[in-house]
Amino acid sequence: MSHPALVSGSTAVVTGGASGIGRAIALRLARIGMAVAVADIREERLPPLAEALAAAGARDVMTAAVDVSDRAAVTAFEARVAARFGGCDILFDNAGIQPGSAMFGPDADWDRVLAVNLMGIVHVARVFGPRMIARGRPGLIVATGSKQGITTPPGDPAYNVAKAGVKAFTEALAHELRNTEGCGITAHLLIPGFVFTELNAGGRTEKPAGAWTPEQMTEFLFERLEAGDFYILCPDNDVPRALDEKRMSWAMGDIIENRPALSRWHPDWAAAFEAHVKGDVKGG
Repeated sequence: MSHPALVSGSTAVVTGGASGIGRAIALRLARIGMAVAVADIREERLPPLAEALAAAGARDVMTAAVDVSDRAAVTAFEARVAARFGGCDILFDNAGIQPGSAMFGPDADWDRVLAVNLMGIVHVARVFGPRMIARGRPGLIVATGSKQGITTPPGDPAYNVAKAGVKAFTEALAHELRNTEGCGITAHLLIPGFVFTELNAGGRTEKPAGAWTPEQMTEFLFERLEAGDFYILCPDNDVPRALDEKRMSWAMGDIIENRPALSRWHPDWAAAFEAHVKGDVKGG
């Protein structure tokens, strides 16, 4: 059965929609026949995107150059969406960056990642959410998180901190929405697998065998939205859900079993983790 908001009469907003996952989502919405409004900081990419959305069947298209880390800019964008379409029914809170970071690296790296990847998500949901609720229509808010915000692997601490915050924020948002009288909006956390996009291409031009395309991930996303999932945990060609579950349960086990932080990467725990993955260790 189709989700009541995923119909041609709805209006959808996608942030970070000019490339990668956001672009694939926007095109998928256009093919349903929705009005689609896309925000992206890269203004030069918006005109060709608008043409692609119209060609895909969007009922109407709006694009705007928006820095989601700037709450005033997000507020102005929401006002434009409301003026043109009456409001938003479906919000894909997706914009993000991954320039890399080091624990004791430049403050600017940390400031920008947290401003976009965490506070950008927060600003967009908090600015669009009240009008979405007040309209009294069924709708969705989908925030793009990351497996790195759950298992927090070494190597990019600012990104991990931001995405861990997105998980906590979206969980709180879901609770708030379901306890708001008359609210038809639900929240969902998108947790992509390895998706080949500009964000992680690293100079490669050909998709690695282990990665999904943004279009594959988007089809999985819409299937799980139809099923009503909150945690939309995406596999890829290398990592099935069962392996993700093992890794995530081990990460939680660090707290429960009082192991060293990030014990999965601790040499003293390497053998135990391998046994856990193979199914020889229960729990933890």
